[in-house]
Formats: sequence, structure tokens, C-alpha cells
Amino acid sequence: MTAHDTHAAPTPRSSAAGPVDVEALRRSLVDRVDGEIRFDAGTRSIYATDASNYRQLPIGAVIPRSVEAGAEAVAVCREHGAPLLSRGGGTSLAGQCCNTAVVIDWSKHCNRVLEIDTERRRAVVEPGIVVDELNARTREEGGVIFGPQPSTHDRCTLGGMIGNDSCGSTAQAYGKTSDNIRRLEILTYDGCRMWVGPTDDEEYARIQAEGGRRAEIHRELRELAEHYGQAIRRRFPDIPRRVSGYGLDALLPEYGFDPARALVGSEGTLAAVLRAELHLSPEPPARTLVMCAFRDIFAAADAVPRILEFGPTALEGLDDKLVGFQRREQLNREALARLPGGAGWLMVQFGGDSEEESRRRAEECKQALSAGEDAPAAEIYADPGYASAMWSVREAGLGATARVPGEEDTWPGWEDSAVPPEHFGDYLRDLHALMEEFGYARRSALYGHFGHGCLHTRIPFELTTAQGIADYRGFVERAADLAAGFGGSFSGEHGDGQARGELWPRMFGRELMPAFAEMKRIFDPGDRMNPGKLIHPGGQEPDRLDEHLRLGVSYSPDHPRTRFGYPEDKGDFHRATLRCVGVGACRSDSGGVMCPSYRVTREEAHSTRGRARILNDMLRGDVITDGWRSPEVEDALDLCLACKGCKSDCPVNVDMATYKAEFLSHRYSGRVRPGAHYSMGWLPLWARLASVAPGPANALSAAPGVERLAKRLGGIAEDRPIPAFAPVRLRDAFRRRERRRTGRTGSSARAAVILWPDTFTDNFQPEVGAAAVRVLESAGFEVRMPQPTLCCGLTWISTGQLDTARRVLTRTLAALREDIRTGVPVVGLEPSCTAVFRADAAEMFPHDEDVARLRQQTFTLAEFLEAHAPSWEPPRIERAALAQPHCHHHAIMGFSADRRLLERTGAAAEALDAGCCGLAGNFGFEDGHYAVSMACAEEGLLPAVRGADPEAVVVADGFSCRTQIEHAAVGREAVHLAQALDMAQR
Repeated sequence: MTAHDTHAAPTPRSSAAGPVDVEALRRSLVDRVDGEIRFDAGTRSIYATDASNYRQLPIGAVIPRSVEAGAEAVAVCREHGAPLLSRGGGTSLAGQCCNTAVVIDWSKHCNRVLEIDTERRRAVVEPGIVVDELNARTREEGGVIFGPQPSTHDRCTLGGMIGNDSCGSTAQAYGKTSDNIRRLEILTYDGCRMWVGPTDDEEYARIQAEGGRRAEIHRELRELAEHYGQAIRRRFPDIPRRVSGYGLDALLPEYGFDPARALVGSEGTLAAVLRAELHLSPEPPARTLVMCAFRDIFAAADAVPRILEFGPTALEGLDDKLVGFQRREQLNREALARLPGGAGWLMVQFGGDSEEESRRRAEECKQALSAGEDAPAAEIYADPGYASAMWSVREAGLGATARVPGEEDTWPGWEDSAVPPEHFGDYLRDLHALMEEFGYARRSALYGHFGHGCLHTRIPFELTTAQGIADYRGFVERAADLAAGFGGSFSGEHGDGQARGELWPRMFGRELMPAFAEMKRIFDPGDRMNPGKLIHPGGQEPDRLDEHLRLGVSYSPDHPRTRFGYPEDKGDFHRATLRCVGVGACRSDSGGVMCPSYRVTREEAHSTRGRARILNDMLRGDVITDGWRSPEVEDALDLCLACKGCKSDCPVNVDMATYKAEFLSHRYSGRVRPGAHYSMGWLPLWARLASVAPGPANALSAAPGVERLAKRLGGIAEDRPIPAFAPVRLRDAFRRRERRRTGRTGSSARAAVILWPDTFTDNFQPEVGAAAVRVLESAGFEVRMPQPTLCCGLTWISTGQLDTARRVLTRTLAALREDIRTGVPVVGLEPSCTAVFRADAAEMFPHDEDVARLRQQTFTLAEFLEAHAPSWEPPRIERAALAQPHCHHHAIMGFSADRRLLERTGAAAEALDAGCCGLAGNFGFEDGHYAVSMACAEEGLLPAVRGADPEAVVVADGFSCRTQIEHAAVGREAVHLAQALDMAQR
């Protein structure tokens, strides 16, 4: 996001300092900091919010290439009086990751594991390391892990976990982040850099003897603990998850006077964390899960104290609303089918040194719960696969409840309260009654870390009207009083941020507010570290919970006319861009497809979240002011592969491929387009023309001078070979075959099926279609193909030529209408074209009944054979098969049917979970994309193909996937599933 710098950042002020000369600050950062310095509008848009209800445009962002560079950035900001905000994964739910400040993003480069000592069970890391990456390293080194693992464990950083005092379900066994920190290296705004940790009298004396700012901080912290000690002991809740407030209790002598633990959970308001020394824990070799079903969620909560007596390593709860929402959204269907009947569930996990031990402990708990009239139905899941599926139900909580079709949107704000576990059932009843009073109960699912009395929920606050915002405030204030009355905490792991900082007096009383202000003054007297959050050093109230709202009463975005219909977003493109809830699943480094460009560049702008945010800001118009012509939005979308991975992998089903096509359609309306839009967007036309004389067409395109010119004019990457046209198109060969067969005796009783001759199969690899014809005929079907040359419009859609795509689809529908209306099924071979019929066409024509019929009657080959030929015995492959699911296949159709069919052939099938191949239709062919395209392939696909059994068949239904493997020259050829079946039966 550096190509279009707009330095018109805001002029920040605060009660502690005057205005900042933003341009002078930027120049100093560029001159002195080894990192990426970004003050452009696109960057400021992307970093303006987190996963919360809040939005504040930052001054700019610094992405340091090292911890030392980050420290230098702090020094530069100090010299210019600029406020600072440290950021990790940006998934905070309370607004602590957005501010009018210079954002230091530690996640891209400052992510090294510096030391692992398995004997002493310790590790030293930089703040940007992701917890799953750390634990992969520590497991490999010696079977130990960093215990706390939030549900965002595959993308949350240790720095962010330290900032919020994160926990996750594993905290039942390992405690909070603060319980697993040995020491921290910190840097205060005024330049004091030091390691802090448990400090006994001898160490304290040594620090005081050295003098200086470090000694001053330690002395004042000890004085704070002495002065407020009794009030801290009296007012701090003695519960497993007291995360609200600064950790003043860690400064008490009985807790070892530990400034490091006191800093955990301070949300970047006191100091920047440069490195952390962590405590590592052994991981139980065996786990057994018990699912307990109760009559309601309140009965489930009542049972928590009894279950805790058995020492579970995890104890989670979920209600019937969460389960019902997932069923409506067709999430985790196989797991939900195995759920024991009830309306409230507890997930109770036991660990052990062996499977026998963990199973025995699970059986003991189940047996103890079986007595009495209200005994829950309990089922033990010893199979790790089933247990993992159940955990997926629990971890889907936020995404499954945020956007439910036909329901109001839900928001955080009171999503993380915690009370003593023995009072949890009563707290839930009272909170539910409060929700009913405000009209929130029906839509608010209740789930969370029940073993620690921690509740998660999202509530349908109305945040765009004065009355709705007043109700939001009124509810949160009364909920805060309720939690405090139970001896609880406003936050159990998410932190307080702006959402709950102003509520501290309701929990801690006025007597402790000066202590919190003193803590802030000791570390940050100038109020430059994440200012306005939690508390000011002078004791003034922080930003209010209804300020800086992402929506608010002045929210008035544009609602443009669009080419797609957005039926799942009430026909509103703006509402589609607002889908993103900020949890950052698109920032994961492995598993699924989303988001291939982020995995290569590690740029927030190249994540699905970053792109959704900048598109929404384009419609908002305050920082992105050029609308559809915005170069910042174009930059962010340029490396979107349009893979549709986010359509399925994103918790709220953001569909960035569709949004990109929409943007391109408007951006180039009435304008000359890039060459690639003509060369590849109009590929079906060029292929049709080339079919007249494919040999000369291939010779001409391969001629050295012509090839270079064609690539330059067509916007094609110089390193990418141009695929050759087939000597004979599939449809032509099929037509000739049918003419030869005319008059032969055949079974007219065979059921008809239309084999869709997509552009790629028809013109480049007709052998795939020929194999599919033979397979379908062997399964007993009469295969048909459309007589005229038709197209699904895919290439026009992916290049944003949507008016043309609509015309092409309209023509196709007219040609297929009679067959569609008589129920003839359509089998697609190219997944991306099949996905057009299954998804894009319905988005483009949401009210067309024939489109709906086509959607219902279109199948992949495996889906069709499973649904329409269940008694057909597939040929035996009887060898290893390595399958690469095409991204659109994964996202729209799913790969389950293909997996089952391969298993029925006797193949030892492995479906890769390796992400996108990187070619992604036109993307990998476009000039400027080749390096990213190949890097995507090297993330998973190509290493897997290189390492595959030499005798294994490599199955890839996507033309792009097969082409990428061919262009990578790995010495293996991939085939379509139809070819694999055909070869086995011949």
C-alpha cells in the first residue's frame, strides 16, 4: 500500500501533548527505521479497526523488520510526541487495537523464536510469533507447549496475548497468559528498556543501587503496592479469569512482586513488549472428550462445580442457539449429527499419560453424572477425529453467531464476562433475563469457557441510532453491575479496551481508581501509549464505550447500484463489505485455502479482512475518497486470486472474489481495461476462433517474436508459457462420435445427463471430457452436450466484465432452458465453471427460477455419480492417490463426495489441505503476478507433489491446478478424476 501515499493523516492531539507534525514524523521514520513506513490512505483504512465495535483512523503504520527497528520507531515517535499503538494479529474485541496513533505492527517480521530450553521448560520469543507456530517448534524440540491457546491460536501473536492476558479453552489446564510469563523485555515511551519479572529483595536492592529510570519504576511500583495493598486484596476478585483492570495484584509481596505479570493485560497502554520469556508445559499424550447434554444451558452451568472435582483439562459450554445457528448455516454438519440430544451442552476433556488413563477419568465423570432425575445424556468420544469435529463446533462460536441468514447482526460489547464458577448458573439466568428485558435474548447465543465461569456471547445491539446506542450503554452498564455483584470480572480473556475501561469503578470501586492511574503514570506519564484506553495518568475517565463507534449515528455509507445481487446481504454491497467481523481467520498460515496472497506476502492489505475493510471505507468515503476509482482499493485487490477460499473458510463467508469482480466492473466502466482483461477475459472467444485452425494458431503464438508481443499486449507474465489449443475440440469430437453412432442399437431407457463442455476442457484438454463421457456411460447414462458453443461466463466474471458475463449467461440459460425445466442434470468438469452455475449465476440473477434450477441440477462428477448412480461400482484404482481440491471446488461444492468416491475405488487417497495452487485462472498468467503465483504453489501443493509416492496418481480436477504442476516442472503429471477412473476401467 505504498504506491499511492497520501500524507494527509490527522493531526492528533491529547491532553498530554500538542499537535504532531505528521509529515516531519513520517520523514524521520523513513530516515531512521529499518522497516515499512506507511502513512497512505489505504494503510490507515486497514489499520483503523480490529474485531470490535470501534474505529479510529491511525496516523500511519510502521512495520519494523526487527525488534531493534521497532525500538527505534518508538524513539522517533517520542521525539515528535506522537502517540503509539502496538499491534499483533489485530483480533481484539474491545477496541484496544485501534487509535489515532502510530501503529507498530510486530506480526510481519518480528516473529522469531530466539531460544527453546526444554529442560528448564522455557522459551524466548519476539512479540509477533503466532502461538501455533511457537508450539509446533516446542513440540518438535521436546514435547512441551505454551499452554494458553485462544480459539484464534492459528493467527494470534504472543504480543497480543500478552496485551490482553489471553486464555482459551486450554487455560483450564494451563492458566492465563499471565500465569505462563517468566519475564518480559519492555520499552517505555520515554526510552527505558529493561527486562522485568519476579523481583525478590536482593534483586530489588541491586536495581536500586544501579539507579536511573529502571530503579525509579521499580521503586514506585513497590510504593504503589504498599499504599494500595489492602484495597487490592479486598477488591480484586479471586476467580480464575480476572482479566479486567491492571494486574496490580502481581505487585503484592505474596505474589513475588512481579512487574512482568502486572504488565500482562495492560493492552499496550504502559509499554511496548520487545521480547518475552515464556514458561512451557508438558502436553498430555492422550485426551478423551465427554459431551454432556442438559435440558438447557442453565442446567449445564449448574453442573460445572461438580464436574470440576474430576480435574478436566478443558470444560466448555454451548447452548441450543449456537447449535441451531450452525445448522441453519450448514456448518459442522457431521459433528452436529453426532451431538447427543439436549438444549445445553458441556464439552469435558480429560488428559492422561495413556489412552486408558484419560478414558478411565472420562468414564468416572460420566458415571458420577448419571445419577438423579436431571442427569445429562453423556457420550464419550474416544476417536480423535470425532473429538476434533466437536471442538470445531465450539470454535465456530463467533463466526456462527455474527451473521445468521434472516437475523439481526450481532456485536461484541459484553462478550467476555467471568464470574466464580460456583455462581455461573445463577449469573447466566440473571443475564438472560436482562437480555430478555432489552429484547436481545432470542438472538444471543451463550457459550464459552464454563469451567472458569467465562461467558462468550454476541448481542444484536443497534449501533446506528441514538436510541439503539443508548440501549447498548444501558445494557452494558447493568450487565457490569450484575457481574460485579457476583464477584466477577468484566473480561475473562478479551481485555477491557474501550468497551469496558470506563466501567472499572463499578468493579473495583473508587478507592482503587487512583491506583490504576498511578500505574499508568509510572510507566507512561505523558499518556502516549495507546492513549484514551483504560485510564489516563491523571485519573481522567478514558474514552467512553459509545465513542469512536465503527458505525454510530453519523454512519452514512454509499449504497451503489451493483451488477451482482447480493441476496444474502439484502441486495446491498455495503452490507456485504460489512460482513467481516475482524477475527482474522484469513491470517492463518496453514489449513484450508484462505488467504493465499496473505500467506505469501504477510501483508494485512492482502488478507480478506484488510480488503473487506478498505472496500467498506471506500463506501464510507472519509479516508478512501476516490470511490470506485480508488488506487488504494485497486492495490489491495490486485493480489486477490479470486480463489473463493474465503467464501467457505471465513467464519462469516466474506466472498472477496465476488467483491473484486464488482469493483473491477465499476472501476473500468467506460474505460480502457488492462490487456489481461482482453486476452484472458475474452478467452472463450479467442478459443472459438482458434478452433478453426488450432495448429497455425499454436505455431503463431509460440513464434518467439509473436509470443513476446502477444504477452506484452495481453498483459501475460513473460515466464508463463501460453497453453496450446487442442487439435480437436471436445464438442467437435463428441458430435462426430454421435453421428457415427446414429442408427446403432442402444438403450433409450438410459437416463440423460448433460456434460458441460467448459472452455478449458473443450479447447485445451478434451481428453478430460472424453474420459468423463466413458465413465458416465459405463455408469449407465446417456451423455449429451449442448449443440451451440456456450459458456458460463467465468473469464468475464473474474476480470470484472460483468455486463458481458450477464449476456453470456443469459444466452446459455436460453439454450439449456428446456433441459433444465425437465430436470436433466448437468455435470461440470472444471470446478471454477461448475461453481459459476452453483454460486455466481445465482448471485447475478437472484430472482431467476431457471438459474435456481440450474444451481440445483449442477453436479461435479463425483457428486453426480454418488447421487444418481449409488449402485454403480467404480473401477479399482488400488494405489495411492494424492488429490488437490480446486479452490472453487473446496469453497462452493465441497470435496467430500470426491473423497468418498476415491475411497470406493480402493485408492489410498490423501486430499491435500495445502491451499491454493496459485495459478487461479487468469491470476497466475497476469503480468506482475508470477512470483506470488509460484510462491503460493510452494506453500503446500508443489512440496506435496514432489514428495508423493512415485506410483501415486496425482488427481487435480482444476485446469489451473494441473497447469501449475506442469509449469513447475516437478516431473509429475496431474490428471482429472475422470481420467483416473477411466484409466482404471480400461
